[in-house]
Amino acid sequence: MNHERSRELYGRALSVLAGGVNSSVRATKPYPFFIERGDGAHVVDADGNKYLDYVMGYGPLLYGHDLPEPVAAAIQSHAADGPMYGAPTEIEVELAEFVARHVPSVEMLRFVNSGTEATVSAVRLARGHTGRDKIVVMQGGYHGAQESTLVEGDANNPRPSTAGIPEEFAKHTLPVPFNDPEAAEAVFEEHGDDIAAVLTEPILGNMGIVMPVDGFHDTLRELCDDHGSLLIFDEVITGFRVGGLQCAQGKFGITPDLTTFGKIVGGGFPVGAIGGRAELIEQFAPSGEVFQSGTFSGHPVTMAAGLANLEYAAENDVYDHVNSLGEQLRSGLRDILAEQAPEYTVVGTDSMFKVIFTRDGATARGGECGAGCQQDPDCPHYDHCPKTGADVADADTERWERLFWQAMKDQGVFLTANQYESQFVSYAHTEADIEETLAAYAEAL
Repeated sequence: MNHERSRELYGRALSVLAGGVNSSVRATKPYPFFIERGDGAHVVDADGNKYLDYVMGYGPLLYGHDLPEPVAAAIQSHAADGPMYGAPTEIEVELAEFVARHVPSVEMLRFVNSGTEATVSAVRLARGHTGRDKIVVMQGGYHGAQESTLVEGDANNPRPSTAGIPEEFAKHTLPVPFNDPEAAEAVFEEHGDDIAAVLTEPILGNMGIVMPVDGFHDTLRELCDDHGSLLIFDEVITGFRVGGLQCAQGKFGITPDLTTFGKIVGGGFPVGAIGGRAELIEQFAPSGEVFQSGTFSGHPVTMAAGLANLEYAAENDVYDHVNSLGEQLRSGLRDILAEQAPEYTVVGTDSMFKVIFTRDGATARGGECGAGCQQDPDCPHYDHCPKTGADVADADTERWERLFWQAMKDQGVFLTANQYESQFVSYAHTEADIEETLAAYAEAL
């Protein structure tokens, strides 16, 4: 493949953009390829190279790059009427009604402009509601680029994970390992009266896709109930992808107090949302005392795109299609790994997938986990399956980025460039695409 045009564009970008990119995960080595356009399940770069796309904008693109006609028409209609107004529109009410009708925990919403903004606002709401300061988060979880959650270490020694965050901020955040109920119980025993909320992804989605062990979320729910804390599910990634229209909370049968959304709920446009019980959401200004506001919140084009996306999914076989392809892909990867790299692990559910370059494994996998690790205790691979963010971090992450990602790119398959980010199947993918992808994995591995 020729990448001369991308290399030229990257040289220009380095002169005017920090690191040549506008999001750090896009800074692939030796330089990123610049996308010119999308085409169904593919993207085409500035040099004319075509790639099967499993990044899908890091999750928002449920339909790939060719939108169904009703979705495209809704976007075009609202864009033609005017960019935005600084006043309410009917379409934001309709999208809120749709989400509240389908997501078990949601009675009322506040729309914002990004997943980060949603989690920032949810944490502020939890603190305002409870009058407490401390937030429990999962090690390896990701909730956007915000001060309250860019924290590493453990509950006894929390510290900022990046420059620019005061140490005093980090002391209010208590990291515990995902899938470790004993650690969660211990932190509540010590700090329970000061904990405003537990903030967790239902599935770790920015740390290689880690499924919950049976009962873990139930423990978090019980601890929050016992101590008067709020349980916040960050469904920015899983919302309207895992569990269909009921999201991951419906799939797992857990009802959080608050839920944050992003990505699919905006149909590929910038979006975020906080949903939950009306008595909680009404504590946002102007009906309550927790300030939250935004110039672009409830943007009519975003609202139209989100509603049309979700309505089309409700009326067609979208989830059956993408979930079936996801299972086909993960099952095929399992078979390839069994022969070529039995120490590696296939993870994912519904239309999410990833291969984790774990260093220890088992040649025999349980049938229940054949299409991606489900944390089944009866699976022979159970003890080696990643259960925390640290387990994924201990994988051969350098091999993924330095060798494997490059090898897949050379075969025309666009994956997330590091070991941690999720990958996604879209409605535009076909069974032939899956077979082509599996052949590329077999060759690259």
